[in-house]
Amino acid sequence: MMKTAVGLGEILWDMLPEGKALGGAPANFAYHISKLGYEGCAVSAVGRDALGREIVRLLSSKGLSALLQDTDYPTGTVDVELSGEGIPRYNIRRDVAWDHIAMTGPMHDLAARTDAVCFGSLAQRCDESRTTIRDFLRRVPAAAWKIFDINLRQDYYSADLIRESLALCNVLKINDEEVAVVASQFGIAGDLREVCQGLLRRHGLQILILTCGTRGSRIFTAEGESFVPTPRIEVADTVGAGDSFTAGFIASLLDGLPVPEAHDFAVTLSAFVCTQQGAMPDYSRETLRAFRQGL
Repeated sequence: MMKTAVGLGEILWDMLPEGKALGGAPANFAYHISKLGYEGCAVSAVGRDALGREIVRLLSSKGLSALLQDTDYPTGTVDVELSGEGIPRYNIRRDVAWDHIAMTGPMHDLAARTDAVCFGSLAQRCDESRTTIRDFLRRVPAAAWKIFDINLRQDYYSADLIRESLALCNVLKINDEEVAVVASQFGIAGDLREVCQGLLRRHGLQILILTCGTRGSRIFTAEGESFVPTPRIEVADTVGAGDSFTAGFIASLLDGLPVPEAHDFAVTLSAFVCTQQGAMPDYSRETLRAFRQGL
């Protein structure tokens, strides 16, 4: 039976300088999981508007399963500006459809057969979606991977939200800038490695994923640490690259690969996505193999 991986939270339009692109970290995760041969499912909400209808059509055209609730709120949008290095800056619209995700019967059924679920801090900024996300997480099987891709955005998080989310996950995905924020909020001293090891132990995590942009990435477990440098590539933009990294890593774990091999594949996928426009480029495993050979 095909394993199921869920991206739970925001789905939206990234309003990029060259036009809009479908995005939202959980939806990106579900998309990349589906491209790697698993049943990816995006769980979110859209508005009863043209942007919402376009999301439904686009996900269908991409072959991505979704549980998208219709709401009376507008479909989410994010204004994205890119720096000269392709690094995104976000202006996230408030009180949109994905702030109002309700728990439903189909979501109960999906949770019961979920092998991996990825969630973040952003979709927990409002009570309704926060309650639903946490209810879903409590319903998934105990053996499932529960990935908290922290994704700190603007002022839509707090120390309490982070602490409560860490209690519900077994994998934390975080970048170097976010580590500094979390260390400050939790009063954890030390360098990046010491803070990550402290978070791993303090919160009983199985895995902590640390990405550091061009300075590589590290994966921490109770057994040790994996480091992979970032390949040198020509960057189109970095939107969605971190989400593809998470998807590539979790897909590899679902494949039964050990952490170092899963880490290596995640870096390859993330680097490929950085060479493409937008968060959801089309590709296949054959595309990735050819890309890797060219690095």
